[in-house]
Amino acid sequence: MSSVRWPAEWEPHSATWIAWPHHEPDWPGKFAPIPWVYAEIVRALHAHERVEILCHDDAARTSAATILEQHAVDLAHVGLHVVPTDRVWTRDSGPTGVLDDRGALRWVAWRFNAWAKYDDHAQDEHVAAAIARLSGVSAVRATRADGAPLVLEGGGIETDGAGTMLVTEEWLLSKVQVRNPGLDRAAYEQAFAKWLGIRRTIWLGEGCVGDDTHGHVDDIARFTDAQTVALAYEADPRDESHERSADNLRRLELAGGLRVVKLPYPRAVMMDGVRLPASYANFYIANGIVIVPTFNDANDRVALSTIAELFPGRRIVGIHAVDLVWGLGTLHCLTQQQPRGQ
Repeated sequence: MSSVRWPAEWEPHSATWIAWPHHEPDWPGKFAPIPWVYAEIVRALHAHERVEILCHDDAARTSAATILEQHAVDLAHVGLHVVPTDRVWTRDSGPTGVLDDRGALRWVAWRFNAWAKYDDHAQDEHVAAAIARLSGVSAVRATRADGAPLVLEGGGIETDGAGTMLVTEEWLLSKVQVRNPGLDRAAYEQAFAKWLGIRRTIWLGEGCVGDDTHGHVDDIARFTDAQTVALAYEADPRDESHERSADNLRRLELAGGLRVVKLPYPRAVMMDGVRLPASYANFYIANGIVIVPTFNDANDRVALSTIAELFPGRRIVGIHAVDLVWGLGTLHCLTQQQPRGQ
């Protein structure tokens, strides 16, 4: 494989890929509002870039078209494709777009095994190939040094576009939900260099409380430019998130060369006695816009203002995510950008 560069999320996109919600058990008792949340996401994005939507079957495609039109979405800027999926977290089941040494786009397709937690992922394993086919862009299957498929998810990796990335030890180095048995820190860094062109990996500690992926970085720390990281930080020492975020702040400070901007957490979002992974860091950067999950919380305004200062050239749009996060993910988890190649 020739040298590649994994572009930052704020670099130009050709499209955003999502999958239309259909798996009701992902939002038990609360599925009804979810397609309307998706319609609001598409409404916000499609004015800035094309949105390509994977629909589980013909019925889902028809329903999506109806709801989107009711929500004032211009379907000329949207693609509706029948592609069966198990779940809708395209960030993780989908491929990662990199640019080769000529600036041409190619997809890196990871092995997807449902976060080493769920059994029903046979259809999601084909999402990367479907996106490659529909986009007309070739995909390469990422492998380990021993030739076995490399299991990774897009929500676990974050880049500045200049060869540095963030990951967590909880995600890849703990003994819970093990993605690639036998791989250690050095082996992962070799894989990141080969498939993503990464030269420097900054290892954070633990991810967000309530995250069933066991440590995805996109709920806690996001590059907003090549020198700046927005870090989800809980100031209250009585909260379980405090120790985790304080440790991650120390790690980023020790890494050197970075400006760290703190994002607050909302108050704990609970459902049936379960704390959900509600975090403003799960924002998504698209052409000319940043969409940010909001939680009917006083810190919504703080988070939106902070993100607006970090992206002065983009519209900042809050998307109500109290219902959405019951599915254990929000805006970044459900989107996957297609970088614009030469």
